[in-house]
Amino acid sequence: MSSRWRTPWVKNYEAGKALNRITARFAELRTQGRKAFVPFISAGDPDPETSLAILEKLPGAGADVIELGMPFSDPMADGPAVQASSLRALKAGANMNRTLDLVKKFRKTDNKTPIVLMGYFNPIHAYGTARFTHDAAAAGADGLIVVDLPPEEDDVLRLPAQAQGLNVIRLATPTSDAARIIKILDGASGFLYYVSIMGVTGTKKFDAAQVEAAVARIRKATSLPIAVGFGVKTPEDAAAIARVADGVVVGSAIVNHIAEKAGAPRRELIASVLELCRALAASAHAVEGARISA
Repeated sequence: MSSRWRTPWVKNYEAGKALNRITARFAELRTQGRKAFVPFISAGDPDPETSLAILEKLPGAGADVIELGMPFSDPMADGPAVQASSLRALKAGANMNRTLDLVKKFRKTDNKTPIVLMGYFNPIHAYGTARFTHDAAAAGADGLIVVDLPPEEDDVLRLPAQAQGLNVIRLATPTSDAARIIKILDGASGFLYYVSIMGVTGTKKFDAAQVEAAVARIRKATSLPIAVGFGVKTPEDAAAIARVADGVVVGSAIVNHIAEKAGAPRRELIASVLELCRALAASAHAVEGARISA
């Protein structure tokens, strides 16, 4: 086996050790020479029933890891599309209990696909940090991305999350220098999320060359898988990111599609969203990665 690609998470996977779903999934993809497709939806958007139906069908549409947004009234790092999806969900009755219940229902039929809860600290604080991490793990969540909680301040969440077996996934940006990357990686787990653009989600186009250079620089500091999001809107975008990263995150394009189909019958809306996800997943999966060989 080529030692070049024997990262710790692949070695553990090969040894048959019990891994969390995120680590196991990225290790599995690496052995297959594939990149991860990571779709984002907001829990409860556009309504609880439709949201659950989409969530349950995402793995069949090519999702390798799912980011499930925890609706919040002031999602400051998100652009108009994700903000609107959060507000639609809240209007339809979304709250933290219902978000976790969505994960529980998903786990009744899928015990393999990782789910990462993504959002802001305010709703977690209101719910109670210790209670939240316990309940999130019990529901079947695998990781957390809390965009407004920097490494210097995330002990309040990271420590109880780690005690419950939840990965704390950190974000790096184009302005993260070498010293900052080291700080971001200290305590990070699951994978690293690289934000491809400056600004909020879904508002700009990424520069593929800059993303490639940034990912190469970060790889020198960590063996964690690197997923890239923000600005990925089309299958072509997904393929461009998959060429340089371990995973491709798509959010705004999907929730925009949900908004555009909001007036359609539920079955049509769900089918249309899944068709988009299949196209994005196919592009991400078509890019050949580093396959583990015996």
